[in-house]
Amino acid sequence: MAHDPAKAKSIAEIIKEKKVAFINLQFTDIMGMVKSVGIPVTQWNDVLDHGMWFDGSSVQGFARIAESDMLLHPDLDTFAVIPWDLDVPTARVICDAHLPTDEPFPGDPRQVLKRALAKAAAMGYEYFTGPELEFFLFKPNPDGSLLPLAPHDQAGYFDVSTDQAHSVRRQMVSALEAFGITVEALHHEVAVGQSEIDFKYDRALRTADNAITLRLTLKAIAQRNGLYATFMPKPVAGINGSGMHTHQSLWKDGKNSFADPSDAYGLSAVAKHFIAGQLAHARELSAVIAPLVNSYKRLVPGYEAPVYLSWARTNRSALIRIPKVSAGRVATATRIELRCPDPSASPYLAFAAMLWAGLEGIEKKLEAPAPREEDLYHLDEAGLSRLTAMPGSLGEAITELRGSALVREAFGDHLFERYIEGRRHEWDEYRISVSDWELNRYLSIY
Repeated sequence: MAHDPAKAKSIAEIIKEKKVAFINLQFTDIMGMVKSVGIPVTQWNDVLDHGMWFDGSSVQGFARIAESDMLLHPDLDTFAVIPWDLDVPTARVICDAHLPTDEPFPGDPRQVLKRALAKAAAMGYEYFTGPELEFFLFKPNPDGSLLPLAPHDQAGYFDVSTDQAHSVRRQMVSALEAFGITVEALHHEVAVGQSEIDFKYDRALRTADNAITLRLTLKAIAQRNGLYATFMPKPVAGINGSGMHTHQSLWKDGKNSFADPSDAYGLSAVAKHFIAGQLAHARELSAVIAPLVNSYKRLVPGYEAPVYLSWARTNRSALIRIPKVSAGRVATATRIELRCPDPSASPYLAFAAMLWAGLEGIEKKLEAPAPREEDLYHLDEAGLSRLTAMPGSLGEAITELRGSALVREAFGDHLFERYIEGRRHEWDEYRISVSDWELNRYLSIY
């Protein structure tokens, strides 16, 4: 596979300067789990020229036994030296999966996002995203177990004096910046033990790569501090869960296609059609952007988690929010924020599905409903009956996804069917299991 000679030369110089001994070739399966195979640096030039063969049948959703041989080709833009592997210098590079014919594998989540971006490009647009990945830090118990859970601190939103994660987050930021990720903010979140680190808004493919890198980096740095970082959406009942609120915009010819300073909300017709498309397909997207059984413990009224299909400017109970921007930045900073995704989602598949839905809204000129600025959680029963809610469980979300022609088109038949199969297996396991809550509730009285 041909690579940019200048980039290849630059990487060779980094390898020599940093005395890199190993390189991890990284990709994700259809469930969003990171996979990696390491090579001695002596094999790097061969991988550049010919790729790295691997057994696709052993990766969930990739290939059947009879068609198992697949290739990894590195994306040189993602090459970076891992900042914490200092004893044996190691680099990582994110790869695309290819078929034995060397064509891109259509079931690779990264390829799915590339196809969605190509669809946007054919319409003249570039898609930008900025996800906010919240996470919890827990202290392992003396025996090394995580249960019962022990939050790292008792701090709250933007707290200082009780925020024991302050130093850990700064180490995390330093590591992220070593990967070339520009961090814009870091702070304690609302719940005890919960934090957030936000990085720069960018083109969606780079953003998805950065989100995957962030999850791995934060876990590694937490571990080095004797802690455990988790992106599980709702690890603790009764407090806020972790979301991945995703800011989005489309750009054309270097201009923000979502911005219209003359509009009351600062939004163009394109932005409102995009909103309409995402709202029209939100229930179908749910099993992709909130993919776990546990995701639906977060998506309940209260706790700042959106449940009802609506949009608004300041209302954090709405599914899509329009962040306020400074008067002088309307033309560049106008964007929409989808609030229902959580950080367990594959960013490649989530962004692809979100983009496909928004583009359909533009293609069909769908009309967005009127914005709902009131707190939807405090509506009376009659008011709530006029709203449509997101699915209440993974099982309901899978049913919605199975009937989605839009997501099938975005994912392709291969990945679509295998994604549903994987999520259905998880739901069935949960559905037939007997929980401690049930035993405590019923065992002694029935």
